[in-house]
Amino acid sequence: MEDYVIEMLHITKEFPGIIANDDITLQLKRGEIHALLGENGAGKSTLMSVLFGLYTPEKGVIKKDGKEVKINNPNDATALGIGMVHQHFMLVDIFSVLDNIILGAEPNKLGFLTKADARKKVIELSDKYNLKVDPDAKIEDITVGMQQRVEILKMLYRDNDILIFDEPTAVLTPQEIDELMKIMKGLAAEGKSILFISHKLNEIMEVADRCSILRKGKYIGTVDVANTTKEELSSMMVGRNVKFAVDKTDAKPGQEVLKVSNVCVKSKLNSKDSVHNVSFNVRAGEIVCIAGIDGNGQTEFVGALTGLDHIESGKIELCGQDITQKSIRYKNTHGMSHIPEDRHKHGLVLDYTLEENMILQRYFEPEFNNKGLLRKNEMHKYSDKLAEAFDVRSGQGATTIVRSMSGGNQQKAIVAREMDRKHDLLIAVQPTRGLDVGAIEYIHEEIVKERDAGKAILLVSLELDEVMNLSDRILVMYEGEIVGEVDPKTTTLQELGLYMSGAKRDDRKEAM
Repeated sequence: MEDYVIEMLHITKEFPGIIANDDITLQLKRGEIHALLGENGAGKSTLMSVLFGLYTPEKGVIKKDGKEVKINNPNDATALGIGMVHQHFMLVDIFSVLDNIILGAEPNKLGFLTKADARKKVIELSDKYNLKVDPDAKIEDITVGMQQRVEILKMLYRDNDILIFDEPTAVLTPQEIDELMKIMKGLAAEGKSILFISHKLNEIMEVADRCSILRKGKYIGTVDVANTTKEELSSMMVGRNVKFAVDKTDAKPGQEVLKVSNVCVKSKLNSKDSVHNVSFNVRAGEIVCIAGIDGNGQTEFVGALTGLDHIESGKIELCGQDITQKSIRYKNTHGMSHIPEDRHKHGLVLDYTLEENMILQRYFEPEFNNKGLLRKNEMHKYSDKLAEAFDVRSGQGATTIVRSMSGGNQQKAIVAREMDRKHDLLIAVQPTRGLDVGAIEYIHEEIVKERDAGKAILLVSLELDEVMNLSDRILVMYEGEIVGEVDPKTTTLQELGLYMSGAKRDDRKEAM
């Protein structure tokens, strides 16, 4: 008999209008890294939420070390040594990093909180696993990548021996991903057992021992990763062959659409500029990508561009018009579409329906508004049209509450909405974050179509494959400055890495 530390046998979990998990069996061996692969909405996160006690299944049993256990809530899971890094972070924005890590497991002496030992343990863990964090920083002031580190430290702090990673690399840089892969291998070597949800086939091939595939809520099979290929895994996942390269012709840039001149943005954390003297342009019919390691000013720059953050100095022009101090709505209605980095914070109203989210920037237009009253039928039809075009899956169609949808389908809803709106400029920040290979292929094709239709595309991505495959020009941002411009056809990943690390820079005295 195999030494299974966790067995999920014949698990069925239903939601209104959908069977998320349909008779699924998953077995985790002691000390292995077991990947869980599937399309967006295939039921991966739901299955792991059942194991972590967030959901109660309608059918099936869970065994730990061969004995049946009842997991009614996360406290039960924690008591069994099960920890989970969630795809959408479970953090309190106004709390510090340290407070978030110890929340629910607060050290105390005679009822009084004692943080000194906790701080020491957190610093030791962050040093050991190279997950550098500032224990005193507030969550709302740190980058998404840094928040991911806090989630991982939260789990390690509790000394769990069964670790669930739900899309842990979705917001990490290539360097951070490499480091996390090493961490996961080290944890497995220490005897910890890891369940690893990912859409990234390269990561699964590198780090996993076995991989189980789900499709539309059903179990497809489990394979030994050493004996399979990326192509076989992707075919099992989506039921067809997937192209990994982006098909596109050479760009034919036209008129200047976006012009950024000497833009500076003050840091929220100190007196320095988080964005310093950034100048460049984007023309119609080209994809310009801002590449860089997370935390080098990309988030603050996009905030200034879109109106989400305050711009200290400089000028932003859209189609020849100064929009530096214009409102967000003005930018939305005058040619700017924006796929945001943080889909929950800036992309969706989670407790609204899908159809309400699809018209967030257009609810006042005559198509959806009649003398102050929303035209529900038109909203419904529009939402259904976009959902069909972009394969947005939800249990109850247009009336589904967005919070209940999978992260990938939430992302597809935002991409559909922003691409369908009238625009001259599409700002796409991590547009394929959390998407499966089939959805990535489709979104990349749509972005190239946008370019070929004469739209200007500003892509901000941490995915080097995406940067190299999709871009016509690459600008590298380091410590808030553009330090280099490279041609994806002639540059190498090594050269790009030198720019991203600050080891190399262009002489950029003049604005482009």
